[in-house]
Amino acid sequence: MRRASPTPGDAPALPWLMPALAMLALFYAVPVLDVLRLAFSDATLIRPATEVSTRAVAAVLSNPALPQVLGTTALFTLASVIALQGVGLAIALLIVRGERRGLRGMTALRTLVLAAWVVPGIANGLIWQILFSEAPYGGLNSLLGSVGLGPVAWLSDPQMALVSAVIANTWQGAAFSMIVFYAALRAIDPVIYEAAEVDGARAFTVLTRITLPLLRGAVLVNSVLVTVQTLNTFDAILALTGGGPGRATEVLALFTFNTVFYNLDLAGGSALAILLFALAMALALVLWVTLGRRDMRA
Repeated sequence: MRRASPTPGDAPALPWLMPALAMLALFYAVPVLDVLRLAFSDATLIRPATEVSTRAVAAVLSNPALPQVLGTTALFTLASVIALQGVGLAIALLIVRGERRGLRGMTALRTLVLAAWVVPGIANGLIWQILFSEAPYGGLNSLLGSVGLGPVAWLSDPQMALVSAVIANTWQGAAFSMIVFYAALRAIDPVIYEAAEVDGARAFTVLTRITLPLLRGAVLVNSVLVTVQTLNTFDAILALTGGGPGRATEVLALFTFNTVFYNLDLAGGSALAILLFALAMALALVLWVTLGRRDMRA
């Protein structure tokens, strides 16, 4: 008997994937390996590596400022991710509901939200620095003063400075969450909502019993992406507070930047970059496993 010739679907996939894998290795694996090499060296910005050493890693892990930096990073990331998810979902719900009701201005609103996303991080920090300014011309304090409320120490108080950084990060990053949730909401069959309306379901019930369960996949993807994005945020904080007052807003990404470009410690900065990479991958894995299991159980 003649053997049936293999169909295109039976062909091995690896040869077809090799070009893509080679490009990924070129743009991702090679830089990571180079950073790993620098972390176990004595390299600085003004002197190349001359030996293989673990001193940089040991110095980073024993740095007395690292626990505070990690704590600040955890608070900033947790608050930002929750705010980004909530604000992005709220805007997406508003736009989708307005479009289904034929309201005008939804496209303009979507464009306005997206405009904040394309603002560079440094510009974002400078914009909010002006708004949070505690001088008489400060935007937010001027508004508070007009209604008889006292000025707020947005940037000089350590706790409020971190809150201010979260607000600035949310203003810029909520557009990405809005895009993810907007696409997911548009994919939900409107018949489901029509049936709920016929049954007399209230808005809160529709949100918690219909919308959110159907958005589990989008919540999972968005959680991973905004967590990694937030962990790598430093430019807006650099322009907004510079990491101060003290170290109140110095997150790990900014700490890494300062180590390399202010202390000229390339080996130490590389070790911190590896730590940041490991934290991002670990959090992404935890979110994926936790939310993925809930999604499968549903």
